[in-house]
Amino acid sequence: MTIRKANVEDVKGIMSLLYQVAEVHHKGRPDIFKGGCSKYTEEELTEIIKAPNTPVYVAEDENGAICGHAFCVFKEGGDNHVLVNNKTLYIDDICVDENCRGKHVGTALCNTVIAMAKESGCYNVTLNVWCLNEGAMEFYKAMGFVPQRITMEKFV
Repeated sequence: MTIRKANVEDVKGIMSLLYQVAEVHHKGRPDIFKGGCSKYTEEELTEIIKAPNTPVYVAEDENGAICGHAFCVFKEGGDNHVLVNNKTLYIDDICVDENCRGKHVGTALCNTVIAMAKESGCYNVTLNVWCLNEGAMEFYKAMGFVPQRITMEKFV
């Protein structure tokens, strides 16, 4: 397995993974997530891959197939009276192909992203995870992530 920066030739393989992620969310919370869709279009994904502040990494198996991805976004606190202006690397989306889980693909992607954040002078790496995805929550805890804030809801 190889972890590398994504290029536009990877769009089709990444799109397949985006549909998998969307289905996990749809099955867990159909009241929030639509089924049979993707977070991005192929055109949007192409622009994300090309942009310098949104690095995308892919895991490629020995046959050249994309078996995982990590979408990242560099963020800075900006002009804020309360928050310290820290540079953060936000993991916008991460997915391992359902047929490749348990093979340390996610660990390799996370380690690559964390190393890149450190090299880029980031203070931290952040991400959001839906409570419906208990497997992902356990994975992130095992990778050393801890809760920073929690979004809560009440149905009305």
